[in-house]
Amino acid sequence: MGILNVTPDSFSDGGRYLECDRAVEHATRMIEAGAAIIDVGPESTRPGAAPVSANEQIDRACPVIEAIRQQDKKTTVSIDTRLASVAKEAIRVGADMVNDVSALEGDPAMACVVAKASVPVVLMHMNGTPETMQCGGGPEYQDVIEEIAAYLQGRCRFAHDANIDPTNMIVDPGIGFGKRVQHNLLILRHLERFVACNRPVLLGISRKSFLEQGSKTHNPSDRDAASIACAVLAAQAGVAILRVHDVMGTATALGAWSAVAQAPNPYSGAPST
Repeated sequence: MGILNVTPDSFSDGGRYLECDRAVEHATRMIEAGAAIIDVGPESTRPGAAPVSANEQIDRACPVIEAIRQQDKKTTVSIDTRLASVAKEAIRVGADMVNDVSALEGDPAMACVVAKASVPVVLMHMNGTPETMQCGGGPEYQDVIEEIAAYLQGRCRFAHDANIDPTNMIVDPGIGFGKRVQHNLLILRHLERFVACNRPVLLGISRKSFLEQGSKTHNPSDRDAASIACAVLAAQAGVAILRVHDVMGTATALGAWSAVAQAPNPYSGAPST
């Protein structure tokens, strides 16, 4: 999943793709590099970010989605929003997936929009809101893995009760959304627990600040190597969708990992010595 932020204030590339032509050009480059999904985000959800109105989100995202769809009928286009009216309009102009960081809690009408459109929806764990989730360094958990897993399972039940097809549900443990550094590391260490929820898992780790461990820079683009390393670890754990900025680098690394994983093992039946 290639990240396409059409915002002025996203933490990594805010303002770079506000113009429709530049956004579509970047989407095309990501698709050519191997992106199967383009995630169009009209609202920054970085820590401390303020909400963006539905009308502003629609004005930012929908012309881009429509333009992408006009030149590419196959690639999945996702709308990254918490608001039902934004999702509905994005779907009308060509989006075929909803990425909701509030797991259908941000807008009571969102579940109905997703169910009626019968599109995949990402249900993400977030402790708090973008404005509050990292206040004081982030919240505490008794057992961060089990608490997140239980929450995601509960949101899947809610979605099912709202007539959303279970095959359209994707879960995301929400790296960086109301978590301290140690929580993010534990999530990465125990991704198999979320895979065991029997829903496809999406992981958004790309360029996030906790990856600066041992780094000498605070530039988000300098976190690509760490992001790619974590992407390979996630793929090994069974994560289905990786939400990334550096599509080409990630795709190249995953290609190498896949080739090694699929190489025949002539020693698998050899007796031990």
